[in-house]
Amino acid sequence: MKGAGQKHGQTAALYTAEERQRRDASVWTIVQGVLAPLQFVVFLVSLALVLRTLSTGEGTFPADASIVVKTLVLYTIMITGAIWEKVVFGRWLFAPAFFWEDVFSMLVLALHSLYLVMLLAGLGSAEQRLMVALAGYAAYLVNAGQFLWKLRMARLQGSADLQAVSA
Repeated sequence: MKGAGQKHGQTAALYTAEERQRRDASVWTIVQGVLAPLQFVVFLVSLALVLRTLSTGEGTFPADASIVVKTLVLYTIMITGAIWEKVVFGRWLFAPAFFWEDVFSMLVLALHSLYLVMLLAGLGSAEQRLMVALAGYAAYLVNAGQFLWKLRMARLQGSADLQAVSA
């Protein structure tokens, strides 16, 4: 049996059979499946508020509030994601199958956390804070793309495994 990250035909297997079983049985998979689209909706609303504030100079409070909400949702999805990795892979973070996604997640967390420090400590101007938030949002989009790619790879692996079993 090939382990996660090892070659499976021409592509690297994302999950071993045991990991896939733990993933499919875990409530944390459902939690991630609910939080990820919720975070994206919060991101879209916040992005609109931030861009409005940067373009008009008005609405700083709603923009700041939306970034705080986005950051809290991010922290929640990161904590539950670490629990999910522990359940599925036996590691809190940086499981080989999701190593680079976790590395980039740390950048996303760092930028969102920097924004919070700036807001709470009164550091920088509102525009500077919002630019840090936009950098965090850009990193979030890259990270979300990484996870969507892995979701697609997992589905393709599942389809290939089903075809191999039925052949």
